[in-house]
Amino acid sequence: MKDFKKIKQMLFEHILNSLDNKVTEARTSMASAKESRDSDTKSSAGDKYETGRAMMQQEMEKSELQLNKAGAQIKELQNLDIQKIHTKVEPGSLVIANGDTYFISIGIGKIIAEGNSYYAISLASPVGLQLKGKVKGDTIKLQDKQIVIDYIY
Repeated sequence: MKDFKKIKQMLFEHILNSLDNKVTEARTSMASAKESRDSDTKSSAGDKYETGRAMMQQEMEKSELQLNKAGAQIKELQNLDIQKIHTKVEPGSLVIANGDTYFISIGIGKIIAEGNSYYAISLASPVGLQLKGKVKGDTIKLQDKQIVIDYIY
């Protein structure tokens, strides 16, 4: 039997590392756009100067949104109790159904780790909405396919 506690910890760390990388990328992009905007010198082609500054400002705003989203996802992830053994599908659950493994956390999709496939989904996703509150042995229907919950940890 697999050590589901270790799998949850591995998936948690994988997602957290991925989000940390997104934060780093967003901060780097913001700094680069700010530097470009601030170093752009005004020339006789004033419209070109203003357009360039506006584009860099938009890039900074886009990066700031990405930074805020990643920060919120990190906070949501850190609020999960991954040590808890679950008896129903809720945030922090690891669900095995029809051979697939779902980590109920934040929706980032498929994760390949240690040669296996996992799915990090939120309860707000279509699959998550169907799984929410279900217990071992319950079934859901997904794309005309019956899915039986084999195990919840």
